[in-house]
Amino acid sequence: MKRKFLLLAVCLFIGLSGFSQQHKTLSLEEAVGVALSNSDDAKLAEASIKTASEELKVTKNSQYPDVSISGQYQYLTSPDIDLQLALGNPNPTEGETQETGTPDINQILLGQASVSMPIFSGFKIRNAINAGKNNLEAVALQAASTKEKIALKTIDIYLNLYKAQQMVDAIIENLKSAKQRVRDFSAMEDNGLLARNDLLKAQLQESNIELSLQEAQKNVRILNYRLATFLKMPENTTFKLPTETFAITPSVETTQIDRADIAALDYKKQASENNVKMAKAAYYPAIAMLGGYVALDVKNALTISNAMNIGVGVSYDLSDIFKAKNEVKLAQHKSEELEYHISKAKDEVKIQVENAKEEYQLALNKDEVYTQSQKQAEENYRIVKDKYDNGLVDTNDLLEADVDQLQAKINKTNSKADISLKYYQLLQAKGLLTNKFNIKNN
Repeated sequence: MKRKFLLLAVCLFIGLSGFSQQHKTLSLEEAVGVALSNSDDAKLAEASIKTASEELKVTKNSQYPDVSISGQYQYLTSPDIDLQLALGNPNPTEGETQETGTPDINQILLGQASVSMPIFSGFKIRNAINAGKNNLEAVALQAASTKEKIALKTIDIYLNLYKAQQMVDAIIENLKSAKQRVRDFSAMEDNGLLARNDLLKAQLQESNIELSLQEAQKNVRILNYRLATFLKMPENTTFKLPTETFAITPSVETTQIDRADIAALDYKKQASENNVKMAKAAYYPAIAMLGGYVALDVKNALTISNAMNIGVGVSYDLSDIFKAKNEVKLAQHKSEELEYHISKAKDEVKIQVENAKEEYQLALNKDEVYTQSQKQAEENYRIVKDKYDNGLVDTNDLLEADVDQLQAKINKTNSKADISLKYYQLLQAKGLLTNKFNIKNN
């Protein structure tokens, strides 16, 4: 009774575990799309664009007028007022004393409004806005470059998982053959038709294949978990990858290079030139249009209304003529430094593209060799098996031919994924990877 209960509990646990695990068929294009929407790197790239956009809006605010309004109310406690002018009034009004006619001041109301509109600031505002625009373009392009890297990272994990799954399938198939061989050898050994040493060799190979299967299954679990985590999916999600993704060998038909990161550097260079002009703005005076309004009411003493003013203000910090010299040189040196950095980056891109071309061509050549190798290994195993059945070769030859056949099959399977990986690496080197998946970089 206890054994039945234990068996039921184990089955229930296994059933619940299988139910909680989520299985998902995932194409390569879907994986890339999810990564560009859900990954932390993608969200960080989008956030950087929003930040640069808001910074530009803050910079644009400097071209608008400054408008301020203020008001005051003050209550006074019978101040002592000593006027040097005689203000005697034989007929004092309300709020005045009989003796001197001095007003009884006990409260003050003051209202002010002022407007300052910048007219000329040595082109500092205009260049600050242009620098902000160039910086926004650079950040947007850098985000696009980041998305290219995210897409390639996703593809790399996806293809490695694919290779690991295919290896598991190949090893399982080979393990079935190894187990059947052990059963056949055991029967032959029982009937005295086979030396025990040959049976032990077959059993040893079976054990080695089982270890290889466990290693391959471990790799599948690790890569599966890594992909699920990167795509921000539940950690218990298991992916089934369609094999038809790699049925057709892709081809590279364009020589176009459109690297967003290089274009971003060009915009940063333009922003640095704007910074040089901003530093030179200290050589010029600042001119602003000024306007204001004042209303004042000193109870029992003074009332001012409609006191408006308008004019022009000019400020010129003469010390900046000497101080700005170093600031201008600093901005110029930064711009020059960035120019050399752009030149270096462009050379590195050329090298990267050329290297990716060679790697892709090598992958194509390897696939041709592995195709022939698989055919040769299968034919070799067939011949060796024939000879073994006729007593012309020993067990070592048979087992070695079986291992070669398995390795050739794995190499051929991996070569298809490697071609795809090298192809996408070439597209990324050219800056065209996300375009391949029809994904727009906003």
